[in-house]
Amino acid sequence: MQNFQHRITDKAELRSFMGEPSEFAQKKVITRLDEHCRTLLSLSPFLVLSTSDSEGRCDASPRGDHAGFVQVLDEKTLLIPERPGNKRVDSLSNILSNPHVGLLFLIPGMGETLRINGKACIVKDEHLLEMMAVNNKLPLVAIAVEVEEIFIHCAKSIKRSGLWSGNFAANLPSAAKMLTDHMKIPGVTAEQTEARLQDGYKNRLY
Repeated sequence: MQNFQHRITDKAELRSFMGEPSEFAQKKVITRLDEHCRTLLSLSPFLVLSTSDSEGRCDASPRGDHAGFVQVLDEKTLLIPERPGNKRVDSLSNILSNPHVGLLFLIPGMGETLRINGKACIVKDEHLLEMMAVNNKLPLVAIAVEVEEIFIHCAKSIKRSGLWSGNFAANLPSAAKMLTDHMKIPGVTAEQTEARLQDGYKNRLY
């Protein structure tokens, strides 16, 4: 790691710089999915799932589908479908060794986000998977989350970033080019990578 000259190394020092949270910030945290949370979830097509393994190594993974793809089973339980992916199963493997997860839900065009923390497990109950079928295709498994705390995160970060405006990727090389350069697989071209990506997007979303 970079040899930084001034590091904050304990919570007391951190608080001396950052201050204490306001009553507003503390009291916005709730422990169950009320009607507002359910409405936000019904409109969200995208979330970031944060997990870590038994040694604390972290991972953040995107999950996306039609708006409302995350099912609310009751005021304390969410169900996230696990669609076909790259089979790395980083998040799922982490959940097996450390059930604590963090979720960040986004709604396009909305600055505020919904944060949910809790404990997760992997389930394969068929009647639950059937609830989340798309084009008659069931998710492979589902991630059940027992909610521990929930709060609406203010829009400052979204406003600062201009997330919902502009085309930030306009001047980037293609994803296929970047992936090919990262993988360095002998004989694999950017064109072959692009064809593989497009086939997955067209034929293996579900």
